[in-house]
Amino acid sequence: MDYLADGTTVLSNEIQLHIPEDGISALSNDLLNSFEKSNQEHDAVKDRKTENTDSNEKEHCVGSVVANHYNQLLERGVAERKESRIFHMRNLNNWIKSRIIGNILDRIRRENGSHCRLNVLDLGCGKGGDLLKWERGNVHHVVCADIAETSIEQCKDRYATLKHRSRSNVFSAEFIAADCSKENIMERMANRELKLDLVSCQFAFHYSFESLPQAEQMLANVSSNLQPGGYFIGTTTDAEDIMRRLGRKEYPENRKFGNSIFSVEFPIETPLDPPPLFGAKYNFHLEEVVDCPEFLVHFPTFQKLASKYGLTLVQKTRFEEFVIQELDQGKDLLMRMKALEAYPPYGNQRPVSQDSVDYEHVQEYLDSSSNADGFRPKVGTLSKAEWEAVSLYLVYIFRKEDLTTKDRKRRLSTSSNEEANSRDKGKKHVSN
Repeated sequence: MDYLADGTTVLSNEIQLHIPEDGISALSNDLLNSFEKSNQEHDAVKDRKTENTDSNEKEHCVGSVVANHYNQLLERGVAERKESRIFHMRNLNNWIKSRIIGNILDRIRRENGSHCRLNVLDLGCGKGGDLLKWERGNVHHVVCADIAETSIEQCKDRYATLKHRSRSNVFSAEFIAADCSKENIMERMANRELKLDLVSCQFAFHYSFESLPQAEQMLANVSSNLQPGGYFIGTTTDAEDIMRRLGRKEYPENRKFGNSIFSVEFPIETPLDPPPLFGAKYNFHLEEVVDCPEFLVHFPTFQKLASKYGLTLVQKTRFEEFVIQELDQGKDLLMRMKALEAYPPYGNQRPVSQDSVDYEHVQEYLDSSSNADGFRPKVGTLSKAEWEAVSLYLVYIFRKEDLTTKDRKRRLSTSSNEEANSRDKGKKHVSN
């Protein structure tokens, strides 16, 4: 497989991938400095007393809004989903999750033995979109937790169907309807002492950054039962890229950006110069699937908080970079999942977007690659509007530290420092 400078990757003899050239964007120094200023205030934020979390929290928090949104979201059939404007985008997101989960399960088995029985916590499991991934990953037990009770019921139904259709033994599962940013879900588990090998939080962690206590509770749920050497994986929005796209340096009053399928809009009460570490609320709309508040996740703060719970960052990769990294190993699955739109369309099919601007990037490539006979290859792509939405996100992987090893290193470091100080004092005494 060759990755060309113009953004084209050969997938097969018939179809290629081509993405907009500006898919991988540099972050502005001004933006990074803005967040750094906010990060310096982190310790001060931690020292503030948290407000009363009874009536005030119920009045202001968006957890109930998010739960209501997903509870009311209608289940769409397969045929209806195929007609969706964001059909390929959703499939690409699903492919990305498949690659993340498959890769990490392989890594855990390399480190712990191929026959180890793996226990998983799926935080923000939704309707159970990853159940099939857990089955194919041959895990032993999955704890599914989500804030939306209706989603949990649908997840149970999917699991029952999966179990009925499976020819082999399916993993055991339990289901918890809870706000994972406010409740200790270990107390709700059938076995509170269950040791976890993997925690997954897909497209949900950003809800916990409403406040510091919520982010910490979320990470406590991640870390509490996660074994040393276990992993925490997930996907979330890239706050730096969101702020870059907002473009406030050029347009100081701007609070919104987006396109025909998605929008990000900051309400007037959210300060933006700089945004706060927690509670930086914006309203996110994605056609057909999302229409509710979310929060910026300042990643340096996320990483710092995670370390408090024994979690060390292993990988942080933006979606567009992850797609390029995984194409070689995952291209067959990419094709089977229909994660790319064929362009030009086959037969009587129509492009998912009727706006020609959405295909300018691929049209330019096709025009430049036609041979003398006028033959032009089929190209696998996303519409520009879909790609702009996909590239809002990033992948993260954390590893749970072996605290015994960490403490041993700390003690050795402390002992070495004490010996060095003792030698220095001895030298001073001799010289005197």
